[in-house]
Amino acid sequence: MLHTPETFAIEKPVVRSAGGIVSAQHWEAAVAGAAVLREGGNAVDAAIATALAIGGVEPWMSGIGGGGFMLVGLAAEKKVYCVDYGMVAPKALDPGRYALANEGEAPEDFTFVWPRVVDDRNILGPEAVGMPGSVAGFAAALERFGTLNWQEVMQPAISLADQGMPTDWYQTLQIAYGAAAGLGKFSESTKTYLPNGVPPVSLSSHAPKRIQLGNLPQTLRRLSEAGPEDFYTGQLAELVLKDLDASAFTAEDFANYKAQIAEVPGIPYRGKMVHLADGLTGGPTFARALKAIDKTIDPSQPLSPDTYVAWADALRESYAYRFDTLGHDAKADELACTTHITVVDAAGNMVALTNTLLERFGSRYMGPETGILFNNGLMWFDPTQGKPNSIAPGAKPLSNMCPTIVTDGGVPEFACGASGGRRIVPACFQMTSMAVDYGMDLEAIYGTPRIDVSGVDNVISDARLPESVNDALSANHEVVRSFQSVGMRPFANPQAVMRRNGENSAAAVAEMATSAAVPA
Repeated sequence: MLHTPETFAIEKPVVRSAGGIVSAQHWEAAVAGAAVLREGGNAVDAAIATALAIGGVEPWMSGIGGGGFMLVGLAAEKKVYCVDYGMVAPKALDPGRYALANEGEAPEDFTFVWPRVVDDRNILGPEAVGMPGSVAGFAAALERFGTLNWQEVMQPAISLADQGMPTDWYQTLQIAYGAAAGLGKFSESTKTYLPNGVPPVSLSSHAPKRIQLGNLPQTLRRLSEAGPEDFYTGQLAELVLKDLDASAFTAEDFANYKAQIAEVPGIPYRGKMVHLADGLTGGPTFARALKAIDKTIDPSQPLSPDTYVAWADALRESYAYRFDTLGHDAKADELACTTHITVVDAAGNMVALTNTLLERFGSRYMGPETGILFNNGLMWFDPTQGKPNSIAPGAKPLSNMCPTIVTDGGVPEFACGASGGRRIVPACFQMTSMAVDYGMDLEAIYGTPRIDVSGVDNVISDARLPESVNDALSANHEVVRSFQSVGMRPFANPQAVMRRNGENSAAAVAEMATSAAVPA
């Protein structure tokens, strides 16, 4: 038996409402998104407002310096669309600038076990930055599917940025854990996140002090007034390029960047359709595993040790295929930091939005002109040339994001997504199976322990699982038992919504201290 330091249960209640609900990784952003729903906005309006707002309270996870993918499920149209606003390498990028160092593999506190690059240029600073696509993606989705205007969805972000980031214990932990050394290499990052050389600490638990995030409030205000195109072709573009002067980005890169919107037909499964982002995401790996369990799981039987074996076998084979053909290293130890937001509105429309800086605090580089904390998306590339995912000019890297929507008769029924790097796909895959194969509601889904199989070496087993599950898994897999807790998360961090019989429900990952599901 695995003994853990906690003898209490960590849980957050599932929220139910006939109206809309926002599930997000920070409660203040979720409150802002729920207010948008309450004021008449739809799920897309609320998701974008939440995603813009969360950058001011959870900047280590995401913000307008990042990129991602969004699924939009429209109940009336009975269609699901994907908005791709992923990061792209500069067209003038020189792969020679990312020459391999002589130290061997990257240190353990970095996300992927690539060979180390000279001066860590693919990890830290402006040369690690991929094209920030978030503003383009949010604007494209709002124009196509939203009901509010850009200024309206920007307002909550401006208000929160004006207040400043709350410096509670959780924020202090995020700065100290794996990011402080990198932040200390850049003056604006140091001034903001390491005042007096150490992470800020608030001595008041009920009213944490707030710190200003450089020029971010002014940047957001300018973005609201001038419009999203200003980020790519206007005054803001000039300021961003000034911040990224040490990178290979040009004005042409920014002017030519466009988010892509395409209908996602979905994968038939048990009479429903599972819709996933395609291309260089976690979607194809999820889809491959789903096709495997279509043959190995019998939904007429209850969830059992055999279910976990079927999940583990499907994920192990799918990840082996991913590593062979797409390029992410099987030995990676994910410290990736991502925001996932899931929304359902009163009409039954759903949004699953994943936005990321890649690692915690991204490139650790905060632009002095804009206050933007930039991603380190170029770390997604393998710096070794001749590989499926090698770093190259103008290329898109392989990511792990996996927003998911399940429809029944074309109408959205379940949506989820997660943060957690390579562990995102196993979480979304198992939760989808629980919802579709076993008809579970969100209480049951969040109360059912999961496994993680995001490599080919072993299976991470939740300590709450009975020995019968571990024994069954051990027949063909090496099993390592672990547990999920606040500040210790060997599994991904999902946010999910569901709509059944006209009632909406939503849940937020319990082990993330700031997460919340907030009704309109």
